[in-house]
Amino acid sequence: MSVQAAPSAQARREIQGLMEALSTSSCEFQRNGTWHGREEARKHLQRKYDYLLKKNLVDTAEQFIERAASKSSISGRAYQVRCPGQPAQPAAVWFKAKLDASRGSGAPGR
Repeated sequence: MSVQAAPSAQARREIQGLMEALSTSSCEFQRNGTWHGREEARKHLQRKYDYLLKKNLVDTAEQFIERAASKSSISGRAYQVRCPGQPAQPAAVWFKAKLDASRGSGAPGR
């Protein structure tokens, strides 16, 4: 039986690492047009991740980015991340860069 009901240990570490990267950064997170602090953003993403886990809808860090950290599941509006001294960027781009950096395939950024 090869039914995978949950992310692998590595995927879980990567997803937690992405949320940790946001909550330890000095960046803000925009959701539906409103900027939020990093702790509030992390709590929101954790709720979305928990929901996806319950529904067996997330097996990889890429799926977490795509299904939880990129856009509002209600409005469909893309999330944004704004870090000091840098223009706001789509959250999907920010999280993908963090994932690449954690895997050693991209330049680290903050």
